[in-house]
Amino acid sequence: MTKTLLLSAAAILFAGSAFAQTAVKIGVLNDRSGIYADLSGEGSVIAARMAVEDFGAAAKGINVEIVSADHQNKPDIASNIARQWYDQDGVDLIVDVPTSSAAFAVSDITKEKGKIFINSGAASSDLTGAKCSPNTIHWTYDTWALAKGTGGAMVAAGKKKWFFITADYAFGHSLEKDTAAVVTAAGGEVVGTVRHPFPGTDFSSFLLQAQASGAQVIGLANAGGDTVNTIKQAAEFGITQAGQSLAGLLIFVTDIHALGLETAQGLVLTESFYWDLNDQTRAWSERFAAQNGGKKPTMVHAGVYAGVLHYLKSVEATGGKDTTALLASMKSMPTSDPLFGEGMVREDGRKIHDMYLFKVKAPSASTGPWDYYEKLATIPAAEAFRPLADGGCPFVK
Repeated sequence: MTKTLLLSAAAILFAGSAFAQTAVKIGVLNDRSGIYADLSGEGSVIAARMAVEDFGAAAKGINVEIVSADHQNKPDIASNIARQWYDQDGVDLIVDVPTSSAAFAVSDITKEKGKIFINSGAASSDLTGAKCSPNTIHWTYDTWALAKGTGGAMVAAGKKKWFFITADYAFGHSLEKDTAAVVTAAGGEVVGTVRHPFPGTDFSSFLLQAQASGAQVIGLANAGGDTVNTIKQAAEFGITQAGQSLAGLLIFVTDIHALGLETAQGLVLTESFYWDLNDQTRAWSERFAAQNGGKKPTMVHAGVYAGVLHYLKSVEATGGKDTTALLASMKSMPTSDPLFGEGMVREDGRKIHDMYLFKVKAPSASTGPWDYYEKLATIPAAEAFRPLADGGCPFVK
């Protein structure tokens, strides 16, 4: 009897110590030096660490290590880093990865290696459409949701003739395509499009073409520093003063900070998160800003936090890090966090939650630093993202 009890106790201790030694390695892969560094960059590392701390991973017997790298917005560099992380460095999960071409590359390698990829930074809706992967979850936003929000609102307001200035890579093409579909479906028309190198610096010739097109709306199918520079140069040309509207199809709060309210006021945009939405987002954002030089978080940072939190909940629920078990858990377990509220991960990997339509405040309406948005509408989760049946994801029955 004594021997049996001792063996049972030893077994329990062994099992407890084995769980206590469950080691999870998370790789934050993004732009840390280029045009997307402000909207992702080190802020995403901070967000991932906050998720680990808030979850209480150590107290639950999960040892989490976070590593990071700069993919320089290049798919070949992203591929090489992902492969090394999976093959040599023991990374279990990759998060963030802005730049859609880089995200597609990481998604392919993640599937090949049997790991998990939670994307927060890239936008192309093809990540859960034609190029979907059972190992990839697309968390924060996508081009379909952006097009429906901003494009749909502007066409509804009578702005029906569009000209696109588009970043010439996967993200820009996808955003232009999805927005053009919304515009034409609502009875509008696309009168022209021009594509600029990525990243770009001089947008003057593209703006002149847009100005001469007779379009009511110039749709900016670019992001980050490219969008900031396009809007600044449009202001120099007096484009909005002459009666044309700018549609920033992907705008981040850091872009508005860089532009200033004098230049950005009146822009209509769609996001999935804003630091000043409610008490929970304000409290979290205050903690984040304290670690990020006073800068408030973008929706990309929020997506990294929420995605890591959901992953760790599944590690706890499954008692390990088997990829098949984790993916099944993440797609069956409802999502719940202080930044996006309640939601779900759909079969195709699309994370479902509300989106929001905002308008940038005039300087006179802002009460202080980072008080930039006025909420115009909430787009309910059931309407915010492309229906599952319309995505064309090959593995979805």
